[in-house]
Amino acid sequence: MGWMESVLIEVRPLFHLLFPLCVHWIAEEMTFSVLVDVTAAALCPSQSTCSQAIYINGVQQTVVGLFKMVVLPLLGQLADERGRKPLLLLTVSTTIFPFVLLAWNQSKEFVYAYYVIRTVSYILSQGSIFCIAVAYVADVVSENKRAAVFSWITGLFSASHVLGNVLARFLPEKYIFSVSIALLIFCPVYMQMFLTETINKRAPKSDQGLSCLTNIVTIIRKRYASMRDAATIVVSSPTLRSISLVSFFYDLGMSGISSVLLYYLKAAFGFDKNQLSEILMMVGIGSIFSQILVLPLVNPLVGEKVILSSALLASIAYALLYGLAWAPWVPYLSAFFGVIYILVKPSTFAIISRATCSTNQGKVQGFIAGVQSISSLLSPVAMSPLTSWFLSSNAPFNCKGFSIICASICMMVAFCIACKLKLVERSSEDIETPLLTDS
Repeated sequence: MGWMESVLIEVRPLFHLLFPLCVHWIAEEMTFSVLVDVTAAALCPSQSTCSQAIYINGVQQTVVGLFKMVVLPLLGQLADERGRKPLLLLTVSTTIFPFVLLAWNQSKEFVYAYYVIRTVSYILSQGSIFCIAVAYVADVVSENKRAAVFSWITGLFSASHVLGNVLARFLPEKYIFSVSIALLIFCPVYMQMFLTETINKRAPKSDQGLSCLTNIVTIIRKRYASMRDAATIVVSSPTLRSISLVSFFYDLGMSGISSVLLYYLKAAFGFDKNQLSEILMMVGIGSIFSQILVLPLVNPLVGEKVILSSALLASIAYALLYGLAWAPWVPYLSAFFGVIYILVKPSTFAIISRATCSTNQGKVQGFIAGVQSISSLLSPVAMSPLTSWFLSSNAPFNCKGFSIICASICMMVAFCIACKLKLVERSSEDIETPLLTDS
């Protein structure tokens, strides 16, 4: 009871951060399973397999990964200099606009427009919301409690996914986008009213009279130096260097699987919105239990490295079961491994935070998220055509989930690197010129 009270004491100051983020995640998650039906109906009417949707998702993920390599480190550093709150307001607001289009019209032209605007939204928000939130937590929570609090946050993330999928399962399809938009609008409004800024030291404002164009040119001019300094922090630390490789290979496999999984299940087993929501709910329910209850109890006993390695091993089993699925019930069985593999993220956050000084939390989290975005850039190049090929009648042999099996190899590499990971408490402090100050 004393342990639970201590964690709750640490989490209580984060309420005005976590509550709107949970609403945001619910609003996003409730659209995922419906989007499969909406895009397939618009792009490939009366067809069981929609290769066009798979390719468009792959192109979207590639473009997003390309731009996120620059945008994520930039947002991370700006969060360190200009504050967490304005960056959070920016990133959560971008998600509203794509779903307005689909609530208005779901024709082929509007679906294409949705993908364009959603790509811009993903560039700004995908990964960056979590990175800035983690940096906010590091400002508020003491170092020895961060692993437990990170697990609570990812547990709330999973709980939000469950609630989002419950709404998707039982709400009529015509209401889903409207409800999602209302929830997405609520989030930045709530943050603006109640969220407290944690960064007091801001960059000097002596250049307030400069034009917006001048500030943009300044940002571009200093971008290379900023990324070089962030890379130096990561490369100089054996822990951060290794965890970057783990994150890269894990996301290379998992992002590839995520981009095609729902379309694969629809084509291979004929799953509809309800069945896809049920599988996503099973993953979410199991991960809530593991992140909120299991991880905070187990972490002090075995440490982040053991948890990370075990979670990576579970992710390999998860991928192989999906790839080799021979009956409609096998994906439901595979979903149970979400109880364990979901712990990759909180254990990674904890390792990065422990190895990074307080002034560099946003910068390092953003840089490693940028490394992950490289994997998001690369994975669709192989996953989209490979998935489409093995789902078609021209496949060289009968294994519709062959691309998912290939993706599991990347997670095997991540597991091997994690087993050799050496934990170091702190990276060296670095002093960097603020991004928006006078040269």
